[in-house]
Amino acid sequence: MSRSESSKENGQSHTSSTILTDESGRSLSCYIEHSVEVNDNTYVLLTPIDTPVEIFAWQAEDEDDEPIPISEEEVDTIFDTAKAVLEEQNLTLKRSAITLTVSGDLPEFTEEEISDDELGEAAEYEELQWLASFYHEEAEYAIYSPLDPVFILARLNEDGNPELLSDEELQELEPMMSTLEGMIEERLFEELE
Repeated sequence: MSRSESSKENGQSHTSSTILTDESGRSLSCYIEHSVEVNDNTYVLLTPIDTPVEIFAWQAEDEDDEPIPISEEEVDTIFDTAKAVLEEQNLTLKRSAITLTVSGDLPEFTEEEISDDELGEAAEYEELQWLASFYHEEAEYAIYSPLDPVFILARLNEDGNPELLSDEELQELEPMMSTLEGMIEERLFEELE
Protein backbone atom coordinates (compact mmCIF):
# COMPACT_ATOMS: atom_id res chain seq x y z
CA MET A 1 0.00 0.00 0.00
CA SER A 2 1.40 3.38 -0.89
CA ARG A 3 1.22 5.78 1.97
CA SER A 4 2.27 9.33 2.41
CA GLU A 5 3.43 10.57 5.78
CA SER A 6 1.14 13.54 5.94
CA SER A 7 -0.71 15.56 3.36
CA LYS A 8 -3.03 18.53 3.40
CA GLU A 9 -5.97 18.87 1.00
CA ASN A 10 -8.85 21.35 1.19
CA GLY A 11 -7.63 22.58 4.57
CA GLN A 12 -7.78 19.11 6.12
CA SER A 13 -4.77 17.14 7.19
CA HIS A 14 -4.60 13.41 6.59
CA THR A 15 -1.94 11.07 7.88
CA SER A 16 -2.04 8.33 5.27
CA SER A 17 -3.18 7.58 1.77
CA THR A 18 -3.46 4.57 -0.48
CA ILE A 19 -4.36 3.65 -4.03
CA LEU A 20 -7.46 1.58 -4.73
CA THR A 21 -7.53 -0.32 -8.04
CA ASP A 22 -10.67 -1.77 -9.61
CA GLU A 23 -11.10 -4.87 -11.80
CA SER A 24 -10.58 -2.71 -14.94
CA GLY A 25 -7.15 -1.60 -13.71
CA ARG A 26 -8.24 1.99 -13.04
CA SER A 27 -6.90 3.52 -9.84
CA LEU A 28 -8.21 6.00 -7.28
CA SER A 29 -5.96 7.76 -4.78
CA CYS A 30 -7.68 7.90 -1.38
CA TYR A 31 -7.14 9.06 2.15
CA ILE A 32 -7.52 6.40 4.83
CA GLU A 33 -10.08 7.87 7.22
CA HIS A 34 -10.53 4.91 9.55
CA SER A 35 -9.64 1.22 9.83
CA VAL A 36 -11.30 -1.55 11.81
CA GLU A 37 -10.69 -5.26 12.39
CA VAL A 38 -13.70 -7.55 11.80
CA ASN A 39 -13.46 -11.37 11.71
CA ASP A 40 -9.66 -11.35 11.15
CA ASN A 41 -9.98 -8.88 8.25
CA THR A 42 -8.90 -5.24 8.23
CA TYR A 43 -11.40 -2.89 6.62
CA VAL A 44 -10.61 0.71 5.75
CA LEU A 45 -12.94 3.62 5.17
CA LEU A 46 -11.53 5.71 2.32
CA THR A 47 -12.29 9.13 0.85
CA PRO A 48 -11.04 10.08 -2.64
CA ILE A 49 -8.25 12.66 -2.77
CA ASP A 50 -9.61 14.14 -6.02
CA THR A 51 -13.20 15.36 -6.12
CA PRO A 52 -15.79 12.77 -7.24
CA VAL A 53 -18.23 13.91 -9.92
CA GLU A 54 -21.43 12.57 -11.42
CA ILE A 55 -22.78 13.19 -14.90
CA PHE A 56 -26.52 13.32 -15.52
CA ALA A 57 -28.39 13.35 -18.84
CA TRP A 58 -31.62 14.93 -19.98
CA GLN A 59 -32.84 12.79 -22.86
CA ALA A 60 -36.15 14.52 -23.58
CA GLU A 61 -37.30 18.01 -24.43
CA ASP A 62 -39.87 17.99 -21.61
CA GLU A 63 -38.65 20.11 -18.69
CA ASP A 64 -40.58 17.90 -16.24
CA ASP A 65 -38.35 14.92 -17.01
CA GLU A 66 -35.78 14.21 -14.35
CA PRO A 67 -32.15 13.81 -15.34
CA ILE A 68 -30.70 10.33 -14.99
CA PRO A 69 -27.16 9.23 -14.11
CA ILE A 70 -25.42 8.03 -17.23
CA SER A 71 -24.23 4.46 -17.82
CA GLU A 72 -20.61 3.35 -18.18
CA GLU A 73 -21.14 3.06 -21.96
CA GLU A 74 -22.40 6.65 -22.13
CA VAL A 75 -19.36 7.81 -20.15
CA ASP A 76 -17.18 6.28 -22.89
CA THR A 77 -19.13 8.21 -25.53
CA ILE A 78 -19.14 11.66 -23.91
CA PHE A 79 -15.93 11.55 -21.85
CA ASP A 80 -13.80 13.64 -24.23
CA THR A 81 -16.48 16.35 -24.48
CA ALA A 82 -16.98 16.46 -20.70
CA LYS A 83 -13.21 16.63 -20.19
CA ALA A 84 -12.88 19.56 -22.62
CA VAL A 85 -15.74 21.44 -20.92
CA LEU A 86 -14.14 21.05 -17.48
CA GLU A 87 -10.69 22.04 -18.81
CA GLU A 88 -12.20 25.48 -19.51
CA GLN A 89 -12.53 25.75 -15.70
CA ASN A 90 -8.98 24.45 -15.10
CA LEU A 91 -10.36 21.10 -13.90
CA THR A 92 -9.08 17.75 -15.13
CA LEU A 93 -11.64 14.96 -15.51
CA LYS A 94 -10.28 11.48 -14.75
CA ARG A 95 -11.56 7.93 -15.34
CA SER A 96 -10.80 6.75 -11.82
CA ALA A 97 -11.73 3.49 -10.14
CA ILE A 98 -15.33 3.45 -8.85
CA THR A 99 -16.17 7.03 -9.84
CA LEU A 100 -15.22 9.84 -12.17
CA THR A 101 -13.10 12.46 -10.42
CA VAL A 102 -11.75 15.92 -11.14
CA SER A 103 -8.54 17.49 -9.96
CA GLY A 104 -8.04 21.21 -9.66
CA ASP A 105 -9.66 23.97 -7.65
CA LEU A 106 -13.43 23.77 -7.75
CA PRO A 107 -15.22 27.08 -8.17
CA GLU A 108 -16.72 28.61 -5.05
CA PHE A 109 -20.34 27.56 -4.86
CA THR A 110 -23.38 29.59 -3.96
CA GLU A 111 -26.71 28.36 -2.62
CA GLU A 112 -28.24 28.80 -6.11
CA GLU A 113 -25.75 26.31 -7.58
CA ILE A 114 -26.69 23.57 -5.12
CA SER A 115 -29.15 21.37 -6.92
CA ASP A 116 -32.03 19.90 -4.91
CA ASP A 117 -35.11 20.53 -7.03
CA GLU A 118 -33.55 20.19 -10.45
CA LEU A 119 -32.35 16.62 -9.94
CA GLY A 120 -35.50 15.33 -8.24
CA GLU A 121 -35.05 11.85 -6.75
CA ALA A 122 -31.30 11.79 -7.40
CA ALA A 123 -30.87 14.73 -5.02
CA GLU A 124 -33.00 13.23 -2.27
CA TYR A 125 -29.97 11.49 -0.84
CA GLU A 126 -27.33 14.14 -1.48
CA GLU A 127 -26.78 17.77 -2.35
CA LEU A 128 -24.87 18.44 -5.53
CA GLN A 129 -22.89 21.40 -6.85
CA TRP A 130 -23.29 22.15 -10.54
CA LEU A 131 -19.94 22.38 -12.35
CA ALA A 132 -20.81 22.48 -16.07
CA SER A 133 -23.37 21.62 -18.73
CA PHE A 134 -22.83 20.58 -22.34
CA TYR A 135 -24.52 18.99 -25.35
CA HIS A 136 -23.46 15.83 -27.15
CA GLU A 137 -25.42 14.46 -30.11
CA GLU A 138 -28.47 16.58 -29.25
CA ALA A 139 -28.62 15.35 -25.64
CA GLU A 140 -27.97 17.67 -22.71
CA TYR A 141 -25.59 16.62 -19.93
CA ALA A 142 -24.59 18.24 -16.65
CA ILE A 143 -21.65 17.53 -14.37
CA TYR A 144 -22.14 17.77 -10.60
CA SER A 145 -19.98 17.26 -7.55
CA PRO A 146 -21.50 15.86 -4.33
CA LEU A 147 -21.17 18.31 -1.43
CA ASP A 148 -21.10 15.51 1.14
CA PRO A 149 -17.95 13.38 1.48
CA VAL A 150 -17.86 10.19 -0.59
CA PHE A 151 -16.86 7.13 1.47
CA ILE A 152 -15.56 3.84 0.11
CA LEU A 153 -15.27 0.74 2.27
CA ALA A 154 -12.48 -1.66 1.27
CA ARG A 155 -10.72 -4.68 2.74
CA LEU A 156 -6.93 -4.81 3.01
CA ASN A 157 -5.45 -7.87 1.32
CA GLU A 158 -2.38 -9.80 2.55
CA ASP A 159 -0.09 -7.26 0.88
CA GLY A 160 -1.81 -4.37 2.69
CA ASN A 161 -3.50 -3.08 -0.49
CA PRO A 162 -7.20 -2.14 -0.43
CA GLU A 163 -9.63 -4.28 -2.42
CA LEU A 164 -13.23 -3.57 -3.30
CA LEU A 165 -15.79 -5.64 -1.42
CA SER A 166 -18.22 -8.13 -2.90
CA ASP A 167 -21.95 -7.39 -2.64
CA GLU A 168 -22.21 -10.04 0.08
CA GLU A 169 -19.45 -8.43 2.15
CA LEU A 170 -21.05 -5.01 1.76
CA GLN A 171 -24.41 -6.30 3.00
CA GLU A 172 -22.71 -7.99 5.95
CA LEU A 173 -20.86 -4.81 6.90
CA GLU A 174 -23.65 -2.31 6.16
CA PRO A 175 -24.63 -1.76 9.83
CA MET A 176 -20.99 -0.97 10.69
CA MET A 177 -20.66 1.35 7.67
CA SER A 178 -23.34 3.80 8.82
CA THR A 179 -21.69 4.05 12.25
CA LEU A 180 -18.25 4.67 10.70
CA GLU A 181 -19.62 7.26 8.28
CA GLY A 182 -21.28 9.12 11.16
CA MET A 183 -18.01 9.17 13.12
CA ILE A 184 -15.99 10.40 10.13
CA GLU A 185 -18.53 13.06 9.12
CA GLU A 186 -18.59 14.35 12.69
CA ARG A 187 -14.79 14.54 12.71
CA LEU A 188 -14.71 16.30 9.31
CA PHE A 189 -17.26 18.91 10.44
CA GLU A 190 -15.26 19.51 13.64
CA GLU A 191 -12.14 20.12 11.53
CA LEU A 192 -14.02 22.66 9.40
CA GLU A 193 -15.07 24.72 12.43
